[in-house]
Amino acid sequence: MIEFKEDTCTAFEQASRLEWLETNGIGGFASSTVSCANTRRYHSLLTAATKPPLGRITALSKFEEIVTIDGVAFEISANQYTGSIHPRGFEYLSRFRLDPFPVWTYEFGGIELERRIFMVNGENTTVCAWKVLSKVAGRDADIGLEIKPLVSFVSYHGLQREDPSIQTSYQTTDNCVLINPFPGEPELFFCHSGATHAKSGHWYYGFQYPIEKERGFDFSEDLFQPFTLSYDLRDEAVVIISTKQHDHRRAPDYEEKEIDRRKKLTEIAGPKDAFEKQLVHAADQFIVDRGSGKTVLAGYPWFSDWGRDTMIALPGLALATNREGIAKNILREFSEHISEGMLPNRFPDEGETPEYNTADATLWYFEAIRAYLEKTKDFEFVKDELYEKLVEIIFWHRKGTRFGIRVAEDGLLEAGVPGLQLTWMDAKYGDEVFTPRIGKPVEIQALWYNALETIRALALKFEDTDGRRLYREMSSKAKKTFNKEFWNKDGGYLYDVIGDNFKDDSIRPNQIFAVSLKHSMVSMYRAKKIVQVVERELFTPVGLRSLAPSDPAYRGVYTGSPCERDSAYHQGTVWAWLMGAFVESLRRTYPKGRKFKQYELRIRRGFEKHLEEHGVGQVSEIFDGDEPHKPRGCFAQAWSVAELLRVFD
Repeated sequence: MIEFKEDTCTAFEQASRLEWLETNGIGGFASSTVSCANTRRYHSLLTAATKPPLGRITALSKFEEIVTIDGVAFEISANQYTGSIHPRGFEYLSRFRLDPFPVWTYEFGGIELERRIFMVNGENTTVCAWKVLSKVAGRDADIGLEIKPLVSFVSYHGLQREDPSIQTSYQTTDNCVLINPFPGEPELFFCHSGATHAKSGHWYYGFQYPIEKERGFDFSEDLFQPFTLSYDLRDEAVVIISTKQHDHRRAPDYEEKEIDRRKKLTEIAGPKDAFEKQLVHAADQFIVDRGSGKTVLAGYPWFSDWGRDTMIALPGLALATNREGIAKNILREFSEHISEGMLPNRFPDEGETPEYNTADATLWYFEAIRAYLEKTKDFEFVKDELYEKLVEIIFWHRKGTRFGIRVAEDGLLEAGVPGLQLTWMDAKYGDEVFTPRIGKPVEIQALWYNALETIRALALKFEDTDGRRLYREMSSKAKKTFNKEFWNKDGGYLYDVIGDNFKDDSIRPNQIFAVSLKHSMVSMYRAKKIVQVVERELFTPVGLRSLAPSDPAYRGVYTGSPCERDSAYHQGTVWAWLMGAFVESLRRTYPKGRKFKQYELRIRRGFEKHLEEHGVGQVSEIFDGDEPHKPRGCFAQAWSVAELLRVFD
């Protein structure tokens, strides 16, 4: 349980920086802040995945909530408008906890009120409940609750504006209100526990979202308020918001089932302490359905499923948590999308045609399969369903595939064409690629060698004599060239990218993969030198910097307009997911463990603190390169969580 007391909850700026997240396992989610003020366009009580895991629509942004005690009104909501905050319900907060889902406790007017929110797994359904926990001794007050839905019904990347075409009418049954504001969009049901309803039909204007303003985007929104539900709080008030009709009496069953589901995740994973337990629950939020299979959403609130992120995250999210069946399902699902020897980079939010602009996602696929086999020994599955596809991938890389990706004469893998970004350092704004890395990037070579050695072992296991001979020759050639061309003797580290007429000596974290991956091309002497340089220049308690501060191109703060932020994305910004490779490299270069244990303590302390400073119970995508390393980007990132789980498993 993560808990914040009154001093945090009633400090508006602090409580509004703390974001909570609930997910439904099919791509939908609910999210806002401890203060209950939405600070992003992505905050909502129900963002529905209409084409799981994508087609996401912000359906219900929030409720305006008013409690009356003997006719005296207490507004417990919070909104930001130009120059004002109204209402100021956060001032009544005495406690917020994640236990296991978001729970608020308010104190006002002589009562203590609890508010709970959770999602139903496998459905676009959010359950909200309010109940009076205690009253002043001897007082028999008349306590009521009004909730006013504020709906949006736009793409979750968008913002709503007053729209005269909105359908203001709604339908009712005994305990359900149905709205369909825009034909063609999903219907939305509000199934309630005995409330009365009254039509409103109002627009609320000018909600201000400060994080969007900070990010250089439009930050003002109008929301429609179709009706009001009124409850008598002598009993618990419940509303189930969903794209399908529910019986409100099932709410306790849904809650118990969700609590049990999360308990089972813990039992299966067997975490050693509270920190790892929280990471297990964080990991579950990224695993979602895709068709009949599974995939990984790269991050909340705005990423879809990316091939690269999925394969990097798979060992931590699924294998370290002992959910091998999920890992198998993901490997099988992505095998169906291999094209010209390439795994998709991402599945767009709009449309079903995947994008293949990646040189590394396919190579991380080999590593994910290797990790799966190390955990499960399920060679039959790989032989029957994946091996021929891996052989095909090597064939296409030898022949040459999209975007200049091919094996060069020297045995290394080259990639890149002007105007495209193919490695994980993929920031681009308009037509400008900030870190193009055309040529032979160092981590691509490390991954390529690791892939060749992985398939060589499989060829031996599956008695593919010709394949085994070919892959041995290819890996030997790549290793020889790599050690000759990539070692920066003067600096004692690896070049980041080499090409026909250049060698990039920028100190970046990509070289760490030449040490951390299972199959490494570098000697132990060089490995220790690499780790020492990365440790000295790039290490922070929350990840590795993407560029050394001594570099003239270093950018220590990730902020400003989209262009400014993208230009800083890989020029010093700290990435949490890189910590996994760093920790793995420490283990390999200092096998006696003393140095690793020293760093383990620093890293765990850094992330334990972080679980309570941005996304509550989650790990952010990135941090500023400069101290105090303020969290930035997505407040919940799959590979950030996954790599911590993997190396601390």
